[in-house]
Amino acid sequence: METVLRAASMYLVLMVVLKIAGRRTLLEMTSFDLILLLIISEATQQALLGNDFSVTGASLTIVTLVVIDILFGMLKSWMPRLELLIDGGSLILVENGKLLPKRARQAGISEEDILLSARTSQGLERLDQIKFAILEKNGKISIIPQS
Repeated sequence: METVLRAASMYLVLMVVLKIAGRRTLLEMTSFDLILLLIISEATQQALLGNDFSVTGASLTIVTLVVIDILFGMLKSWMPRLELLIDGGSLILVENGKLLPKRARQAGISEEDILLSARTSQGLERLDQIKFAILEKNGKISIIPQS
């Protein structure tokens, strides 16, 4: 039972930490983000397994994490407010070519992040060419160009 409790607690801790870190962490990773992810995964592995390096312990941990993920998916489909709390909603960052600085700051997104997304997805170079830039739940920035 200790393995199940370890897995459940680490799942919740990581979910809270990533929620606090914001969707900015879901955008394309820099080398710093990759290093941080590797360190987090190593620390998580040690916390999940403790001194139990058996195949049974690892299997039980994996099954527990998958079951928790499935349960959260089911809960989110039954309670839309829970989905909004866990995953958040879409956030408009640019409206009619104007950056909404408070929202961008809240999301931890810079104007350069938006312009990078605009260049790569739509070939746009300036904010005034963007009708809407929307930060999606998955951390990607959707760009809708001006007509």
